[in-house]
Amino acid sequence: MPRKRKAVVREVLPDPKYNDVTLTKFMNNLMVGGKKSLAEKIVYGAFDIIEEKTKQPPLEVFNTAIDNVRPLVKVVSRRVGGSNYQIPLEVNEKNGQALAFRWLISYARARNEKTMIEKLAAELMAAYKKEGASIKKREDTHKMAEANKAFAHLRW
Repeated sequence: MPRKRKAVVREVLPDPKYNDVTLTKFMNNLMVGGKKSLAEKIVYGAFDIIEEKTKQPPLEVFNTAIDNVRPLVKVVSRRVGGSNYQIPLEVNEKNGQALAFRWLISYARARNEKTMIEKLAAELMAAYKKEGASIKKREDTHKMAEANKAFAHLRW
């Protein structure tokens, strides 16, 4: 936590093609080494594949996939009296969205398709259908929080 003042949240400009701020944030998370044009090519290429396969607007599929992956609770390790406890905490919308982005991108990179465009498209379509590795990660997180809800009184 900052000692002096709260950190200033920067405004993100919407992306040029779909005019969506969430999509820009996703591209910024996907970007490696400051190569935003490459991240844009990957996302727009994945959107073309999604539109071709699902016959639905790709932005709608993307937003539904993000909502399906976004966790409602998470567990945080706290050391209390010499032992570590996994304490469940509710996740606000901004942090939940960041976790959803991180999970989608990491599991897309781990997939077996040839190009990153195909990997991202496949992971987004799987998340849209409520299946795939990123959805499993969300379910595991929720299960762990449910199993440790007895320690919820230890949060502060």
